[in-house]
Amino acid sequence: MPAETTPPTYGRGKGAGRSRKDSSGSDPLEAIRVQPHSIEAEEGLLASCLIDGGREVLTDCIEAKILPEFFFKTSHQELYGALLALYETGDPIDEILLIEHLKKEGKDEEVGGIAAIYGIQDRIETAAHARYFAKIVHEKYLLRRLIRTSREAIEACYVQQEDISVFIEKIEEDIHMISSGRVTEGAVPIKESLNRAVTNIHALLNDIDQVEGVMSGFRDLDGMTYGFHPGQMIVLAARPSVGKTSLAMNFAEHAIIPNGGRQPSGVLVFSLEMTAADLAMRLICSRARVDMKRIRDRVASSQDQREIAQAVKELEQAPLWIDDASSSTILDLRAKARRIDTKHRLGLVVIDYLQLLRGSDPRAPREQQIAEISRGVKGMAKELNVPVVVLSQLNRESERESRDPRLSDLRESGSIEQDADVVMILHRPKKRDEEDAVQDTGMVGDVEQIKLIIAKQRNGPIGDVDLSFIRRYTRFENFQR
Repeated sequence: MPAETTPPTYGRGKGAGRSRKDSSGSDPLEAIRVQPHSIEAEEGLLASCLIDGGREVLTDCIEAKILPEFFFKTSHQELYGALLALYETGDPIDEILLIEHLKKEGKDEEVGGIAAIYGIQDRIETAAHARYFAKIVHEKYLLRRLIRTSREAIEACYVQQEDISVFIEKIEEDIHMISSGRVTEGAVPIKESLNRAVTNIHALLNDIDQVEGVMSGFRDLDGMTYGFHPGQMIVLAARPSVGKTSLAMNFAEHAIIPNGGRQPSGVLVFSLEMTAADLAMRLICSRARVDMKRIRDRVASSQDQREIAQAVKELEQAPLWIDDASSSTILDLRAKARRIDTKHRLGLVVIDYLQLLRGSDPRAPREQQIAEISRGVKGMAKELNVPVVVLSQLNRESERESRDPRLSDLRESGSIEQDADVVMILHRPKKRDEEDAVQDTGMVGDVEQIKLIIAKQRNGPIGDVDLSFIRRYTRFENFQR
């Protein structure tokens, strides 16, 4: 057992936090401490791979993303790396083939030769406990990684010069990568990307609902986008009071309510404009198809109340989280989303809306702050591997010129237009006069025809989609003539 250490002395004088270091600048405790590891578990896992012939056990290890650096002992890293190389050939694996491969690489003496391999193989008699060994090896590696990350964070605190929010975000991101058991990955072989692409192609050809991502719930929109895909930044823009929030909540509702055998996806909504209670009330009335005005006027019928009760029953079990904290930065949002995703896997994030987010540096020009926020939204989508729908305001140019809105009408549009994978613009044609109102807006009774313009899509067509907006329920539905 390592010796107990004295409590840290942060802030107790000029030498706080560094009093245990000797004159050479090194921590004497580090010299006697051995980082967490289990040689027995490492040998047990390697032996399991050899006994099994390198098929099932190594397949499990690869699926669990066990890498050579997960092993503490250098010779074990080399042995595991050689086993992975032999696995790629597709041939059975044994100790003779393993040592021959190591000889070709000039690493046979580094691992101790054939005697060391036989010694490891004789450690166990069966590969039955391979997953237990793999779990220990993985956990010990994560502890070592946490020690290294913590040490780097401590050292960085002494020389920290950048904005404190950005600094804390970087440290929190490193910790999150450890807690989720992931390693920062660089380039991946094309084979991995091809496998995912082929899976999506088969899903598209057979059943659109099985495509990787979240479907919007709108027939014509899904026909053009094939749903919202992980890592995408989807911008939904409109002028005020056209229905951005309503449409976004309809997306969320479709994702969280199971339908036709489809499993619900976790949704996190950041509402910087409306309170969580107001958003929940709108969601209930929309789901129940009850006019909110009837509730406020206290004239709701018993049927309305039954529909509301049924909607509440459905929604209270749904994997939906609403954060209505105002005056947030994109760093705050990324940290909150990361924490929830760690406990409950998210399938969609909604931000309402982008222009209400603060930049990390309030002194910077607003255009520069929007660029930082836009990059942060895209970074969050890629980091969490979820689609992020972010609402945005349009400027008044399209109204002044009496035309359909376009990409350049996005307020502070440069970086948003560049970072977004999909840009959708809600447009309600302007009324000219009472006689032309029905023809111009598509309004029939309480149902209004709204145009959804897909102005940008990296991996698909652009064009217009018609939606029906039921004003009394603040709800969008598939358009029907």
